Amino acid sequence: MTTLNRPGAPDGHACGIDAAMEVIGGKWKVLILWALHEHPRRRFGELRRLLPGVTEKVLASHLREMEADGVVRRVSYDEVPPRVEYALTEDGVRLNDALQPLAAWGRERPSAPRAIPG
Repeated sequence: MTTLNRPGAPDGHACGIDAAMEVIGGKWKVLILWALHEHPRRRFGELRRLLPGVTEKVLASHLREMEADGVVRRVSYDEVPPRVEYALTEDGVRLNDALQPLAAWGRERPSAPRAIPG
């Protein structure tokens, strides 16, 4: 994903959260991280089955972006038929670990919407 430079920040980031959100932004990227954490070294079709509802186009695009961002590793084996597997890099494992408190917050949150006081 391309980093958009923002005024006032030499690297284009105002804080670490916006840098992280560039890597995990979107509906499917955190779910891809989770799937590769729970099921290391998966082929494309296996990942697609682990993520019901994701299209081939979106999954392929997100995997390419995540590989470019250094959180997913694509390993191509010189076999017939060709075999390609995806796995988390060390950075991907660290990112997934950092998301664990967010996952805990989501699990603990009541499913019913709360009334906003006011």
